Amino acid sequence: MSDEAIAIFQVEARENLELIEQGLLDLLERPEDRDLVDAVFRGLHTLKGSGSMFGFDALAGFTHHCETAFDRVRKGEVAATTDLVSAVLAARDHMRRLMEDPSGDHAAAGDVLLAALERAVREADDAGTPADKGPALTTWKIAFDLPSNAFKNGTNPLALLAELRDLGEAVVKVDTSRIPTLDRIDPTDHHLAWTVVLTTDQGRAAIEDVFIFVMDDITLSIEALDGAPAETVVEEVVVADVPAPVAAAPVEAADAGKAARAAESVRVPADRLDELMDRVGELVIAQSRLSQLADNGADLGLRAVSEEIARLSGELRDTMMVLRMVPVATLFGRFRRLVHDLARETGKAIELSTDGETTEIDKTVIERLADPLVHLIRNAADHGLESAEDRAAAGKPATGRIRLAAHQSGGEVVITIRDDGRGIDRDRVRAKAEAQGLIEPGAAISDPDLLQMIFHPGFSTAAAVTNLSGRGVGMDVVKRTIEALRGSIDIASRPGEGSEVSLRIPLTLAIIDGLLVRVGHGRYVIPLGAVEECLELSLDEDMRSRGRSFISLRNSLVPFLRLREMFDTGTPPELHQKVVVVSTGEERIGLVVDQIIGDHQTVIKSMSKLHAGLPTFSGATILGDGGVALILDVAHLVAQGQQQEAQMREAV
Repeated sequence: MSDEAIAIFQVEARENLELIEQGLLDLLERPEDRDLVDAVFRGLHTLKGSGSMFGFDALAGFTHHCETAFDRVRKGEVAATTDLVSAVLAARDHMRRLMEDPSGDHAAAGDVLLAALERAVREADDAGTPADKGPALTTWKIAFDLPSNAFKNGTNPLALLAELRDLGEAVVKVDTSRIPTLDRIDPTDHHLAWTVVLTTDQGRAAIEDVFIFVMDDITLSIEALDGAPAETVVEEVVVADVPAPVAAAPVEAADAGKAARAAESVRVPADRLDELMDRVGELVIAQSRLSQLADNGADLGLRAVSEEIARLSGELRDTMMVLRMVPVATLFGRFRRLVHDLARETGKAIELSTDGETTEIDKTVIERLADPLVHLIRNAADHGLESAEDRAAAGKPATGRIRLAAHQSGGEVVITIRDDGRGIDRDRVRAKAEAQGLIEPGAAISDPDLLQMIFHPGFSTAAAVTNLSGRGVGMDVVKRTIEALRGSIDIASRPGEGSEVSLRIPLTLAIIDGLLVRVGHGRYVIPLGAVEECLELSLDEDMRSRGRSFISLRNSLVPFLRLREMFDTGTPPELHQKVVVVSTGEERIGLVVDQIIGDHQTVIKSMSKLHAGLPTFSGATILGDGGVALILDVAHLVAQGQQQEAQMREAV
């Protein structure tokens, strides 16, 4: 088996394992849902078959035991108890290890898991299931037609018929009307169609499982006949007196239609997308240089070509961005298993709910958000949620709730993690901060700044160290990761009601629309998604606002920062300065610049190690003339402006 074929199998096996895990987690909530049982069984059956096909014998053998256990659940012989589902969940993790490391020594671990699975099945069997009546029988009419190249692909219709007979009583009929004359027949082609009337106690899913490995190529119809009795098992061959030759065109058209459907989705390695994104970024920079040359010249033909290339590169950029965007559901789905395991470890009843799963975000951002969210959810489960006894004493339901939500706000995605636990103990946070020398004893500090203390390295308010938390490692990693994504963290907490952590993350880390401005002799980019409006600030108004740095904007005061002073440009102010009003969430400030140059497609480049620690800038970009413009970190500037406003209000 080639390395490429094995890599394809492993990718598909990972997806199948994810579906199995989601189905098992759903079963914990709806153990009587037969569709879920059938879906999990199909997943195990597929994994076993494909594993055996690709030479993963240990995986196929181990999965067979889990499939057998779930077959008993599917047949109604045992119930889908919590212990049984949890045992299969643990076995699912072992299947992944066998898939990713087939040559490793996993036999001992597998034996332990199979013993636990056998024990769970035995306990579920002892619990018993309603079996006073025999299983209900249903009669199905199954019609299937294999493609003409079925024999060449190794498909044996007799084996399919044998599997159908194993499900119950069957009447099998074959349609031979499409067999061509002897002078036109190709013995390697398939020309038959089959109709089976099957009476069985199995559901539709069991019938679909028979065709699971040929489902993409087969024409299949399964119809319930409302319990109509089946005839005695008979195989009837229908032979036409004069076989009519079959026209090739309809078959070719059908095959073309199937090929078109198969081509609707193509699997592309993520690194190829990243490489293509880099090329698009370089194209955008080159197009920007071409536009500048065309604008400075008098050649109308060059200008027309430049505008056309600008349009095409913009469309290519937008298409590329869409390809990289994935729904956060792919991220949120991972945490159902995490919460299930946390509930078993802590002994608490925990319910996870999600909202806004269709919100899309760059795939690179998704990958880097996984670890921070794991830390936050673990802290919410261990520190935030109380035990069932404490919740009852506080008048709360015994089940603690953790809620994950996402929504888009301008050029950002806001992800919130909320729990209904005890909240953060401010007194304990302050005492710990003073003990570590983070704040002076008795010093005045705002509530948001106090809560931000939990993100300092080594900071923990846990009374004892547990397997989950308490060592003060993790929350500082969360903060560093989010800031590396050019994002920000807000935290709010109410004693006895719970806490909420909000992560504000840019939609993409690759190319953004920016507003190019000039401050002194330098040029800077402000992310366009954060820009609300632009105003003019005359020199007289600038002088009048000295000492307070506020502008009146539709009956509200907005603080502003003079970037010329922040960056120490050493240049006098322009006669007609501009104020660019930016916002993050509900907070907004004005940024005073000397000139607004215009929109700019900004290809984000990382800062050098020498400049990586500058909080005011989140990156850099290359301009059309080859110069460099720094990208302003709007979240940091807004926080600085709000701090300045608070200081001025206290002074008043």
